[in-house]
Amino acid sequence: MNDQGNTPVPSFADIERASQRLAGQAVRTPLLENAYLNEAVNGRVLLKAETLQRTGSFKFRGAFNRLSLLDDQQKAKGVIAYSSGNHAQGVAAAARILGIDCTIIMPNDAPALKIANTRNYGAEVVLYDRKTESREAIASKLLDARGATLIRPFDDPQIIAGQGTCGLEIFEEAHAQGLSIDSVLVCCGGGGLTAGVALAARELSPASEIYAVEPKGFEDTARSLAAGKRLVNDPDAASICDALLTPSPGELTFPINQQLLSGALVVSDDQVRNAMAFAIRNLKLVVEPGGAVCLAALLSGQFNAENKTVAITLSGGNADPAFLADIIAAE
Repeated sequence: MNDQGNTPVPSFADIERASQRLAGQAVRTPLLENAYLNEAVNGRVLLKAETLQRTGSFKFRGAFNRLSLLDDQQKAKGVIAYSSGNHAQGVAAAARILGIDCTIIMPNDAPALKIANTRNYGAEVVLYDRKTESREAIASKLLDARGATLIRPFDDPQIIAGQGTCGLEIFEEAHAQGLSIDSVLVCCGGGGLTAGVALAARELSPASEIYAVEPKGFEDTARSLAAGKRLVNDPDAASICDALLTPSPGELTFPINQQLLSGALVVSDDQVRNAMAFAIRNLKLVVEPGGAVCLAALLSGQFNAENKTVAITLSGGNADPAFLADIIAAE
């Protein structure tokens, strides 16, 4: 059980069942290699390209898994979620597939592309000011009025299990290639993907080290691991990594990550920009800022991949076109 409450911690069996539910819905994204990247870090890098996932990020995995478990009464009353964009799109797309009404609460400074995509999936979007308004308070009012189900972005066992299918696929594919993974770097906001991958690793590759990677100013997991308790970020902190701007580690995710992670790494916005440019130029992949932090950790030397086999998540590709144009122009 979660030591923060009575919510059960997801098991590897939950991840396996989530994988079965996602079959034919989520993309089994490729585990890619790039000779130039391997040479640049003097190691072997396996890229889990969740940029190619349905809705452009890993978030569809957890969202579809969670929504598919709603009963008929819950489905009839709809769902509500809050997100800066990728969880929003994942929930909206899953709700559309399953025929469920969906409302998403999004910050008004979220990338315009993510807001537009969420609406295009059929969701009602409610915008708020993240500096002056509480998304939780807005959600509470809507939940009371509608009797809908809240789909949390990471603090939910079935969300974590769904995200864990990303890790399941990493280790299955590596095993199929006869590879032993020394380390896995996972993009980390609230910690759902990190926890899911770590749970899969514990079962399938217990010798692999798992590291969370966060943007500077939002290294709440790194600081919390060092302190031995959940800490919050400075409310005035800022980063280009919009997908990873959570106030603190999750109540459910942090105990899992505290137990299973080998550590956490921190990268700057400039290092992220360089990684995004590298991805465009050399990998031929569009990676959004939050999705590029693991690549940034490798390229900047924050993680030493020399003579190691390292898997990393490219967790999302929903980059704002104008921002992406600036990245390319700066090259």
